[in-house]
Amino acid sequence: MYFQLRKLILWPRIEAAPRILMFKPGIVNVISGASKTGKSAVIPIIDYCLGSDKCAIPVGVIRENCSWFGIVVDTLEGQKLLARREPGEQQSTGDMVLVEAAEVMVPDRIAEKTTNVDAVKGVLNRLAGLSSLEFEPNSDNGFKSRPGFRDLMAFTFQPQNIIANPDVLFFKADTTEHREKLKTIFPYVLGAVTAAVLQARFELDRLNRNLRRKESDLRTIVSATTAWQLETQGWLREAVEIGLLPPDQTIPADWPSIIDLLRQVVASHARNARPTLAGIDPILSRLETLRTEEGNTARELTIHRQRLNELRRLRESSEAYGGAMLIQRDRLALAKWLRDIVEREVEDPIVNIGRGGREQLLTLCDNLNVVEVKLRTHPTVSDTLDRETLRQRTGAERVLERLNQVRTEIARLERDSDTAREAADHFDRTERFLGRLEQAIQLYERADQSSTLREEIAQIQAEILALQRVISEAEIRRKLRNALDRIEYMASHCVPQLDAEWPDAPVRLSIEDLTVKVVRGSRDDYLWEIGSGANWLAYHIAITLALQKYFLAEPHHPVPGLLIYDQPSQVYFPKRMAQDESPEIAIWRDQDVIAVRKVFSLLSAEARIAKGRLQIIVLDHAGEDVWGGLDGVEVIEEWRGRALVPSEWIPRPNPAG
Repeated sequence: MYFQLRKLILWPRIEAAPRILMFKPGIVNVISGASKTGKSAVIPIIDYCLGSDKCAIPVGVIRENCSWFGIVVDTLEGQKLLARREPGEQQSTGDMVLVEAAEVMVPDRIAEKTTNVDAVKGVLNRLAGLSSLEFEPNSDNGFKSRPGFRDLMAFTFQPQNIIANPDVLFFKADTTEHREKLKTIFPYVLGAVTAAVLQARFELDRLNRNLRRKESDLRTIVSATTAWQLETQGWLREAVEIGLLPPDQTIPADWPSIIDLLRQVVASHARNARPTLAGIDPILSRLETLRTEEGNTARELTIHRQRLNELRRLRESSEAYGGAMLIQRDRLALAKWLRDIVEREVEDPIVNIGRGGREQLLTLCDNLNVVEVKLRTHPTVSDTLDRETLRQRTGAERVLERLNQVRTEIARLERDSDTAREAADHFDRTERFLGRLEQAIQLYERADQSSTLREEIAQIQAEILALQRVISEAEIRRKLRNALDRIEYMASHCVPQLDAEWPDAPVRLSIEDLTVKVVRGSRDDYLWEIGSGANWLAYHIAITLALQKYFLAEPHHPVPGLLIYDQPSQVYFPKRMAQDESPEIAIWRDQDVIAVRKVFSLLSAEARIAKGRLQIIVLDHAGEDVWGGLDGVEVIEEWRGRALVPSEWIPRPNPAG
């Protein structure tokens, strides 16, 4: 990702111009200076402006005398100014300013915020082209959350407490939160886990949930179908017993024939179960006739009731219409009165007013006539509705009376005849049987849809299989191993150019431990097992450069092409050496100068190889006498006698007394 620092800005609390540090892209930028000049505040300031959760800018002179901190960065979209308010007593603040332009002009003052830190993080995530998907679907584990631009700072910053640390290789990896998240994103930044893999994981999760639901539905259907199939023989025997099937009916053995026979039973009527009822007793014959008449009469009564309801609704509509006509007539009556006054031609103010709108009055009067005609015809409609309502009500009462007579006779005959009562019970039993059988067949027909459900399950399983090939853990491990081999190969070529104790020993990068292992013969030594600050520094420099080379080789990689090292020479130049010029110390110092120069020489070479796509910033005590004359290494500022914060910003203490 092309993302290089062009300016670092401090805005004072006093009325003064902002402090601006200028940086050059594509080279090694060096800020050299003495202790306590603010070199170690540069990384925290940049990190704060890039949306860090906490403000790690040192308290004291810098925070007490600055109101805002900002950076200007070059991107493929142009320049962007990212400024953030000094948090005061808080750990941080979300107040930020974002300015985007081909070339940003730094304002003299910042009056108020224009955005917030979350919005800026969103812009940075978009610039990096990071996936918005989490590493694990529906995970409550914060370490598995989506990759963010903030996570990539582990590959950019090497502050003073990290650059030669035997226990911590990456920025902020000394905290559990950042350490675990870094382990999670490592396969992503190395290309073993891609956005397509993350998308496939979410799609696989959705399909698995869908598959579990459909398999559960299928198990329910199959279980119900199996149980029902076991009951079908009993259904058919009961149908024979009731009389819905002849006594000599052969029970089929194959399932389709059984289903067809059961459907035939359901299609029959309960009365078919009693074909000899008429011959049992004249009473039963009469009952048969009465039941038929009861059904027909009940249907006729229903028709009358439906028509009465329709007439009632029609009458309500008619009454509403008539009321509206009366209101309209009353309003139009005024027009008739005014017309009569005008026609008398009496000299009266109202008459004069009427003459001015004579045509309108005549129109209103015509409308009044139309309304009155409608009102005269309305009673006729009402009378017609009344007559029809009376006719339907009379018919309904007559039918209801006949229905009650039929039911009374049925009840009397059933009381008087045990045979009839038995027939009635048989009839009810048959009706219940047919109802239960019809419901059971409907359930089976729904269950018979299991073939469609099986097809859906097979389709989902095929999709899952295809996605599993996309997110194959074996394939991810293979890609990760290939990426690590390339990085370790590049790191192993960097180490001999530095002051390492075993320059030819292969280097291994352990993602699980987030550290380096040095392979010496049959043993692997972790970084923390190796002595000497020179070794620790060499492997930090080698691994960070190798990672950047790998990132730059990948098109559109999200990690910024930016490396910032804070005081890499600290392992060679303790503060006491500046004043100690004994012959023995001078010899050691010459060797240390050579070792430090190797560091700058390697940084210079890698920046040149990157052809402008990699910017390196070094903050160091070492002066130009150590690294001067190297191609692609330029001093940006030297802080000896000056510092990051201008002295004129710092209030002078009042003299005592």
